[in-house]
Amino acid sequence: MSTDRTALHHSPAAVRRAALRPAPAADAAAGDAAAEGREFAWTQADFVRVQALIYQRAGISLHDGKHAMVYSRLSRRLRETGHKSFQDYLGWLEGHDGPEWQEFINALTTNLTAFFREQHHFEILGSLLRMRAAGPWNIWCSAASTGEEPYSIAMTVQETLGASVPFKLAASDIDSRVLATAAAGVYRVDSLKGLSQERLQRFFQRGKGGNAGLARVKPELRRPIEFLSVNLIRDDWPFREPFDVVFCRNVMIYFDAPTQRRVLERIHRVLKPGGMLFVGHAENFSDSRDLFVLRGKTVYERV
Repeated sequence: MSTDRTALHHSPAAVRRAALRPAPAADAAAGDAAAEGREFAWTQADFVRVQALIYQRAGISLHDGKHAMVYSRLSRRLRETGHKSFQDYLGWLEGHDGPEWQEFINALTTNLTAFFREQHHFEILGSLLRMRAAGPWNIWCSAASTGEEPYSIAMTVQETLGASVPFKLAASDIDSRVLATAAAGVYRVDSLKGLSQERLQRFFQRGKGGNAGLARVKPELRRPIEFLSVNLIRDDWPFREPFDVVFCRNVMIYFDAPTQRRVLERIHRVLKPGGMLFVGHAENFSDSRDLFVLRGKTVYERV
């Protein structure tokens, strides 16, 4: 998921209220006990502050069960930046508008992906492609992660229509580290076990010598893909041409309802009339029927 470089906005009302509430005695005691033996002190106030900052920067709503995850991931940033406490680190972060914001976002985003995850979506995509086989096709994968999803889309297009049909794929993420991995297109061979031998031979080059055990995406699969940084909650998306298809899978689950609505409105603006939106298996947008209507299993059509 990509970063923005704007100044901080005020915290959302819910986070402000949480910040103003004193921590319950049980929570405070638990926090103090848990802090014993930890490298850095970690308080409820620190967590609430992180909640507000990641919401402002990336729209991510961290629920209260994420204490351990946040501590673990951000502790690495304290070590890297030389800060001795979360209070100092977060205060320094708020006072600067530099590259550490990207590292902060990278640390708190979750990247779970696989080739041809939710296989039924690629079957539906293949059917859509055959309906207009001559193209051109313009597709956006809005949570590219380490690249498995955009490359699965590109494989589906080439398997269905061949390599000569006009096709462009924008693959974006907010996390700069996973986006770099996606753009490189190099994977461990054991992570490709779910792919058929036919796909491995057609779309990947196996490494030799010092690169044994690795495989690289072939240039012809990589060529139509543009990897770029996009923050879904910012209204400065760089796209000039509308899309036929948008994949935005397992992203909205990290947003609250108002943020989901704003992102859906923006996706609606960049999709062609009748364009299709593919979402995750746990995502349901029945409250936005004025924007999208359900056309298949977690597949919506732009109204």
